[in-house]
Amino acid sequence: MSLAGTRVLVSAGPTYEDLDPVRFIGNRSSGKMGFAIAAAAARRGADAVLVAGPVHLKTPDGVRRIDVRSAAQMHATVLGALPADVYIGAAAVADFTPRNVAPAKIKKQPGHDTLTLELVRTPDILADVATHLRRPRLVVGFAAETDDVAHNARGKLDSKRVDAIAANRVGVAGSGFESDDNALTIYWRGGEIALGPAPKTTIADALMDFIEERLAS
Repeated sequence: MSLAGTRVLVSAGPTYEDLDPVRFIGNRSSGKMGFAIAAAAARRGADAVLVAGPVHLKTPDGVRRIDVRSAAQMHATVLGALPADVYIGAAAVADFTPRNVAPAKIKKQPGHDTLTLELVRTPDILADVATHLRRPRLVVGFAAETDDVAHNARGKLDSKRVDAIAANRVGVAGSGFESDDNALTIYWRGGEIALGPAPKTTIADALMDFIEERLAS
């Protein structure tokens, strides 16, 4: 098996940032792409570890899964799962979380038509993995963009100090969040390659081909 003896760490799905015991801030990530990547790694013989946000998906065969809810929990779990040979950050992690979580359900107040929430930045998982003392040999981030995909992806490649960014355009029919299909462009310093459109399982195998080539170089 081509990845035997290799530890591949994958994060997948959304994070939920609680407002009160009833409500949360979340996003539309289904986790399907990250789960397909973890499954592809396991099929190739890797020790595949999957850190999953709140999703309704079956754990792939041969994959060790750790469930989390919030960005802070995902950050702690991913860093705690190091060392690894490869980290693939496919999760759609919330950039902001409420400063304070209300202990009881937030009620509508008579005479008030608006509600102001104070949000603070969440820990940057991808950047922290890329600069960690136990940094994986290969760190691959994901970028879900609605416009200027190439510009934003290459900016993230540099700012996060990662080895590659897999970028996809979201908000279009038949690709990205909640879909079984996807189309990615992988950017690295000195090159890029387009994958798909195709089923996410096919995209995952193509991504693992890229990762194997990079590990061997």
